Amino acid sequence: MYNDLGISEDIVDLVEKCEKDCYDEFKKIDENCFFNSLKVLNSFHKNKVSEVHFNETTGYGYNDIGRDVIEDVFKDVLGAENTLVRGQFISGSHALTVCFMALLRPGDLLLSICGKPYDTLDEVIGIRDNASSLKSFGISYDQIDLINDDFDYEKIEKYIMEHKVKVVEIQRSKGYSTRKSLDLDKLRKVIKIIKDIDKEVIIMVDNCYCEFVSKSEPLSVGADVIVGSLIKNLGGGIAPNGAYIAGRDDLVELCAERLTVPGCGKEVGPSLGINKQILQGLFMAPSVIASSLKTAVLASRVMEELGYDVEPRYNDERVDIVQNIIFRDPQKLILFTQGIQEASAIDSFVSAQPSDMPGYDSKVIMASGSFTQGSSIELSCDGPLREPYIAYMQGSLTYAYGKLGVMRAVTKLLNNR
Repeated sequence: MYNDLGISEDIVDLVEKCEKDCYDEFKKIDENCFFNSLKVLNSFHKNKVSEVHFNETTGYGYNDIGRDVIEDVFKDVLGAENTLVRGQFISGSHALTVCFMALLRPGDLLLSICGKPYDTLDEVIGIRDNASSLKSFGISYDQIDLINDDFDYEKIEKYIMEHKVKVVEIQRSKGYSTRKSLDLDKLRKVIKIIKDIDKEVIIMVDNCYCEFVSKSEPLSVGADVIVGSLIKNLGGGIAPNGAYIAGRDDLVELCAERLTVPGCGKEVGPSLGINKQILQGLFMAPSVIASSLKTAVLASRVMEELGYDVEPRYNDERVDIVQNIIFRDPQKLILFTQGIQEASAIDSFVSAQPSDMPGYDSKVIMASGSFTQGSSIELSCDGPLREPYIAYMQGSLTYAYGKLGVMRAVTKLLNNR
């Protein structure tokens, strides 16, 4: 049966052996899934979600009760005062850009305290020249790098005391870096340090890839606003596009006026018939995230067994759904990524190749045979063609499909040694 997918019996035996090693981790993931499923279900009940909320609006989108109930449900689930959940966002990077533009004014200072943000924000911030960047509007940027995968607390404290910072940006997930992702305990500690010095500093957290991986979100540890994509965790593989901004009421309202029109804000924005998909995606999200985490845990154990460095290890505490596999060889990175593509439901016949991509300064190879273009909650794998040649694997709508993807990728890698 496995031969139909080009998977050898040796790989099947290896994966099934590693699967047994992962039993305790899988059990923890299932317990977390149940907790977050209860949280989502309670919110659906509280907000009396009904078939009427699957309605469609067009044009201006006035009086879209489905859109409004979605934002109430997300508000409860994320522990926010207010939320903006819209299909008008094309990506997480777009939502982050709207948030920056809403919260910052000419002369303000943006500080990243976890090093340089994800590559697609380089031109947004002005790290790379762009006539529409924050820098072009007179907004300054600075960054403080992590130390040993943790915040440089002393340097951050000194910087906040000596500078008037308007927004502190924290990217929880590692992006295309070699650092570890940031857990809520570290966020709690650094947010308290900053707020004890200056309560007016806005703490903005890029929460992409991290939702429902644990039992709470950054707003619970003092963040003012969080941002995430619906074609990642909270869309559950069903939402066709969109993103969210959640947090303090006044900050979310500013973001709404930047996304739409000052004076109109959240009152406008048609749902265009995707309310049902957003609600159903959130409903499925805890289960889909659990499948993604199990797939990542299995991949970590298998690749470690084969002698590769991985981060996190299979039994480490996880902050996001991303699994790093460090190949230190461009050809091995390419082969593994191509194997993931070959195990995909969509475009399995396509051979993934490194190429130039907008927003990135290195060639990138991406495998994503997904039902929604660019969806990172469906099984995907990508990485920049630069040292140390890391594959960033994430997602899987079900564990079975994720397991098959890992098997196929490992087979491709080993057959071409």
